[in-house]
Amino acid sequence: MSKVSGVKGMNDILPGDVEVWQHVERTARELFGRFGYGEVRTPMVEDTALFVRSVGETTDIVGKEMYTFEDKGGRSLSLRPEGTAPAARAYIEHSILNQEPITRWFYMGPMFRYERMKTGRYRQFHQIGAEGYGSKEPAQDVEMMDMVVQLLQKLGLTDVSLNINSLGDDACRPGYQNRLVEYLRAHSSELCADCQVRLEKNPLRVLDCKNERCQQIANAAPNITESLCEPCRAHFAEVQRKLDVLGIKYVVNSRIMRGLDYYTRTTFEFIASHPALGTASTVGGGGRYDKLVKSLGGPDVPAVGFGLGLDRLCLLLKESGQQFSPPVDLFIAAADEGSADVAFGLVSRMRREGLRVEFDTRGGSLKSQMKRADKTGARFTLVLGQNERESGQAQLKPMAGGDAIPVRLEDLASTVREALARPSAPPAS
Repeated sequence: MSKVSGVKGMNDILPGDVEVWQHVERTARELFGRFGYGEVRTPMVEDTALFVRSVGETTDIVGKEMYTFEDKGGRSLSLRPEGTAPAARAYIEHSILNQEPITRWFYMGPMFRYERMKTGRYRQFHQIGAEGYGSKEPAQDVEMMDMVVQLLQKLGLTDVSLNINSLGDDACRPGYQNRLVEYLRAHSSELCADCQVRLEKNPLRVLDCKNERCQQIANAAPNITESLCEPCRAHFAEVQRKLDVLGIKYVVNSRIMRGLDYYTRTTFEFIASHPALGTASTVGGGGRYDKLVKSLGGPDVPAVGFGLGLDRLCLLLKESGQQFSPPVDLFIAAADEGSADVAFGLVSRMRREGLRVEFDTRGGSLKSQMKRADKTGARFTLVLGQNERESGQAQLKPMAGGDAIPVRLEDLASTVREALARPSAPPAS
């Protein structure tokens, strides 16, 4: 019988790696809560129309990358390719504006795009994101960026730069788009086939293209910040001023467009320079989308948000050499068959006491159990045999070396905690 394999681009996350993921998720939850953001969880499947209306029919995401299917009721559904549109849908559907004028949410979970894969870019990928509804002020934009900056700092990822831009709004973007089209038409024969279509349907998307020649053309295109109307110019200037107030370093990068149609005014990206990511150097980004909620049939509510690539953050953390797997406190071995049940009961009791305890449920020779203890990296081991059972006394052995510690079995939990607290008990290497 042939072997069944996982779907290409949809990866298993196994012990040894998952602890890194849990660390990032735990850190983000604690930090975002400190900012006053509550967690929202939306379904992985949504009505396809949600993404067509929000992300944009002419984007690569909708045109090429979505996993779309017809369900048994004949409805067109799609696996979510990003997190903002589902959050906006939930915001509208549950009439959140009627409950509170300012809403701050964050989310974590898998997204799906049929993309060309490379390091840090997969077909099932994971995002941590946040959305803020109800404030049109630049301070809300900067709060979002500050939240990401603080998360990166808490994770120890210092080699990531913040790039910002403004896309203008309905008042000034059409004028810029006309100038951009005029420029691109002069180079249309040099554009890739996809960009020749984009030039006619959505010319701003040409600036997003990953084709090397298209990027060269885009780099010489008119600068959008030079076309901003006065309100957009003032908004962008205030964003920069507030970043300066917080001491957050940034680069104004007029090529930051993002790949989604719903953005207005502020956009930003966090770009890492670590070679582990290859060309997939953007670890996250976002921006303001003041028209999205209304365009989906909701109230006229301004909003801003971001998404971070959890896969890429975890790749960077693994390269940092940090340790995330919590050490095993104690390994208990049964020296003989008559001690197996007593040892098993002691293991259960120690776990109830809050200790991380390993035990080989297969039993076996004492030698094989001690090999297992070495493999777990346990800080201490305790061997339970007939003498220990009858006397209620045992020896707590430090696996990193040093003298054994006499211990009464009834005091085992407190003795292990005291031993773990001593500087003389380092983790086993």
